[in-house]
Amino acid sequence: MAYGLKLHFQNSLVDYHDPHHIARLQRVFGAANGYGMAIVVHMRASTAEHPKLAYGRDEARIFLQELLPAAPDVPVPIAHLCGGGGYGDPLIHQAVSVFIEAIANRDPRVRRLLFDVTSTANFRTPLEDLVLIARHVRELGVDRVLYGSDGSDAEGNGPTPREGWAAFRMAPLLEEEFRAIAGNVAPYMQ
Repeated sequence: MAYGLKLHFQNSLVDYHDPHHIARLQRVFGAANGYGMAIVVHMRASTAEHPKLAYGRDEARIFLQELLPAAPDVPVPIAHLCGGGGYGDPLIHQAVSVFIEAIANRDPRVRRLLFDVTSTANFRTPLEDLVLIARHVRELGVDRVLYGSDGSDAEGNGPTPREGWAAFRMAPLLEEEFRAIAGNVAPYMQ
């Protein structure tokens, strides 16, 4: 049986610039690492309700420099390709670019870093956002990308996994890239 944590920085009102928040998260990441628990992270903290919580390049750097080193031995998938709530937001691009650069530079802190593309696209996603999603998938590395589905809730709201996959397939990726992503399995699920 696989064990892990799912942290939702937005719901927890995590402030990347509050040293107390970062210190607590470092302890959580360290404990999870010690128990061999994967850490799935919704790293976007800002919302319309809480716009003062910054999110973008600086916050991704804090995540890279302060949090990932506390969990060097466990997989850390970042949900929604660093986004959530629409992929056209330039702040998402700023955040993901930090990880693209770290991966390109073979930064050891990103050795176990993964990304899921859950809900990054829907049937109304503009073409320019789909192009950006495809570009980010390629720059991060198809081997680091997982497909997941938040699926429908009990009332049937939201796309089914099949509908979510169909929406993601609108991104201009090659068929072999879709096959690779469809076949990628998180290490903690193997």
